[in-house]
Amino acid sequence: MVKDFKIRIENIVASASMNVVIPLEKIVKKMEGMEYEPEQFPGLVYRMEKPKAAALIFGSGKVVCTGARSITDVKTVFKKVAKIVESLRIKVPRQYKTQIENIVASARLDALLNLDDIAFTLENSEYEPEQFPGLVYRMENPKVAFLLFGSGKIVCTGGRSIDDVKIAVVKLHKKLKSIKAM
Repeated sequence: MVKDFKIRIENIVASASMNVVIPLEKIVKKMEGMEYEPEQFPGLVYRMEKPKAAALIFGSGKVVCTGARSITDVKTVFKKVAKIVESLRIKVPRQYKTQIENIVASARLDALLNLDDIAFTLENSEYEPEQFPGLVYRMENPKVAFLLFGSGKIVCTGGRSIDDVKIAVVKLHKKLKSIKAM
């Protein structure tokens, strides 16, 4: 039985290559709510309300989605961008390469954590309480980084799939139990 750690997805960053050149100036003229200042940043920023996320759109055809909280939201963001590009009479291929770059999730281990013990015992951990109240622990497989707090709250970053996050949290929990740090 897998324990329920109340894992909550906080942010998913994903990218897509639309395989077409996107005329950013035309999009800005046509659409409301777009930010485009090429002297500051080479991409166009499109903030959406549904889903609550942002798309960074580049002239090269690359699109980065940030702020999404589910894979479904990521897909919706890319579909909305494709529709906008197609509204300029530019044919976007039905299939384009998308990739999850990073997932940030939070969870609760339902136990107080002894960060001093964890820092002393666990390899690949860093803890400097004078600078930051959390301990940083880097896991190799899956390749993620954790922030651990004495309250039992944890933040996982670097996952490339929801399963990566779930596997990493379960592995961390087992490891902390084995060293009696919780």
